[in-house]
Amino acid sequence: MSIRGIGVSPGSVYGPAVVVTTALITPPGERSDDPAAVESAVAEALESVAADMEARAARAEEHAKPVLEATAMMARDPGLVFAVGSFAADGHGPVDALYLAVEQYCALLAGLDAYMAERQTDLRDVFQRAAARLLGRPAPGVPEFDEPSIIVALDLAPADTATLNPERVLGIVTEAGGVTSHTAILAAQLGIPAVVRATGVLSASPETLGLDGATGEVVVNPDAGVAAVLGARNEHRLALQAVAQGPGATRDGHRVQILANIGTVDDAQRAAKADVEGSGLFRTEFLFLERTSAPTVEEQTATYTAVFEAFAGRKVVVRTLDAGADKPLAFADLGAEDNPALGVRGLRLQRERDDLLTDQLTALARAREATGAEVWVMAPMVATAEEAAWFAARCRDAGLPTAGTMVEVPAAAIRSGHLLAACDFASIGTNDLSQYLFAADRMNGALAHLLSGWQPALWELIVATVRGAEGKPVGICGEVGGDPLLALVAAGAGVSSLSMAVGKVGSVKVSLARHDLDTCRAMLDAVLASTGPEQARAAVVDLLDAEVAELLA
Repeated sequence: MSIRGIGVSPGSVYGPAVVVTTALITPPGERSDDPAAVESAVAEALESVAADMEARAARAEEHAKPVLEATAMMARDPGLVFAVGSFAADGHGPVDALYLAVEQYCALLAGLDAYMAERQTDLRDVFQRAAARLLGRPAPGVPEFDEPSIIVALDLAPADTATLNPERVLGIVTEAGGVTSHTAILAAQLGIPAVVRATGVLSASPETLGLDGATGEVVVNPDAGVAAVLGARNEHRLALQAVAQGPGATRDGHRVQILANIGTVDDAQRAAKADVEGSGLFRTEFLFLERTSAPTVEEQTATYTAVFEAFAGRKVVVRTLDAGADKPLAFADLGAEDNPALGVRGLRLQRERDDLLTDQLTALARAREATGAEVWVMAPMVATAEEAAWFAARCRDAGLPTAGTMVEVPAAAIRSGHLLAACDFASIGTNDLSQYLFAADRMNGALAHLLSGWQPALWELIVATVRGAEGKPVGICGEVGGDPLLALVAAGAGVSSLSMAVGKVGSVKVSLARHDLDTCRAMLDAVLASTGPEQARAAVVDLLDAEVAELLA
């Protein structure tokens, strides 16, 4: 039996399956007439979860610490306990009050960019762990196993994914999750082959599994022949990746910079060890989230300095604070909005709270001066030429000479020439650009087909952005950047850099190195001539080098 999911971390493996069968706790519907006791019980359970996460972090490998510490921070969020108190005052029991508070937070997260929206999984894991304590049940988690195996689950909590041992875990298959889930991100960082959205794998009751984390193929109970093919495919892929070292380029030498997406100092230190040319997206909002006050200039300077030092002379593209109504900050709350995804977020918030931007640019300039780093700074959610010019002027006044703009809304793509008149570069955030182009919520699974990176209309806007730039660098830092086939289409469109999770670097470099620029341009033409994403992908596959088609398509 073969199942097609979404490959999120490349590699082909075969092995025994370990199925995670944790039963989810649901609200029991209990009532209470003692709100203070309810709030106290929940606060104690949440503190216990936080302490457990911190203890795990103390024992964990460096890559796992940030995830575990972030889970602890969620459990200790005073706003969560405050929300529990309001539901307790309405007569709900401990588990019900906590559930309602968590779901209230999740509703806020659902409107964020893809990365932050996936944090709903983290928060619901906090609920499951705290609810288990309140009910006296065992905590959820991955069962113990003795031999190297493939983990199969509906989804994996970040606390479980972060502590996986890559020497014991051959691969990961989940029915839920997405390309920006913790499962996907950490699997790519650890080099564990992984497939998400493999619908039906649990009901198939697998004893063994084969999977290809590049193509998304999952084979339930494969025979020896299939297992051998998967092993040979993986060896072949690794051999090709070993050849495709150094700067990213097509077969005929057309350069496409290969960069890494990062969000923390730990991310930077891991990514800097990989064969990348720098970072194409440093998400700085992680410094600001889950805080009651903004980080000081000194705190920010220390963090930015550590990131720039990790890349030691390589380019780092910094995205300034991407927050606002759909990414609420306790210290920058401008009030509720009817449609926060279309509200005061990104650069719009920065203009309302000029002090936040001033401090951030000051800290970035100090870190740049201290390290001599090549720092490019860009603003999120730019829609007009006036906004782009305002931001670029602010950067240069602060001592940051290379200023750019994100292209995340169709207006920015269509008028890129005007936006870039005052800017030095642009970076296309394909996740948001797709959402706004198709009026489709990224978290609505029923609309996922509209958000495919293979949509021809998306590529119309990418082409428009590059043409309008008139030779100024235009990169991609959305999920499209890490797809080895779409990387070819991007090269054909004239995109100058691609930024991705480090685990995808090898496959993208191989794909580029096996095709010349004329073929990439033919692939772009084929996509633009297509009527939908399936036809577009099929047209590109028809033009692929045979080896790449076998390994990556």
